[in-house]
Amino acid sequence: MTDELISERALSKLKWRCRRGLLENDIFIERFFQKFESVLTVRHASGLNALMDLSDNDLLDLNLSRKSLAQVDAELDRDDVRDVLNMLKENR
Repeated sequence: MTDELISERALSKLKWRCRRGLLENDIFIERFFQKFESVLTVRHASGLNALMDLSDNDLLDLNLSRKSLAQVDAELDRDDVRDVLNMLKENR
């Protein structure tokens, strides 16, 4: 994974991928993109894609700090995912 900025096309695909069923998650993600879309890297995209594989309820629990990454999925407890999760939490 690299720290190069993602392309416009990759950003567009990532935004589409991030659409969620729970309004609360959509709000967190919308705020995330408003603040960070101009500085998102390939590494961030990888972490965000990993989070999008979670169920809506698990993602909300992470956003609200009700559960840790290790509790939800130990394989997700890695730097890229932690960084993106912290970015998401900045906009709560």
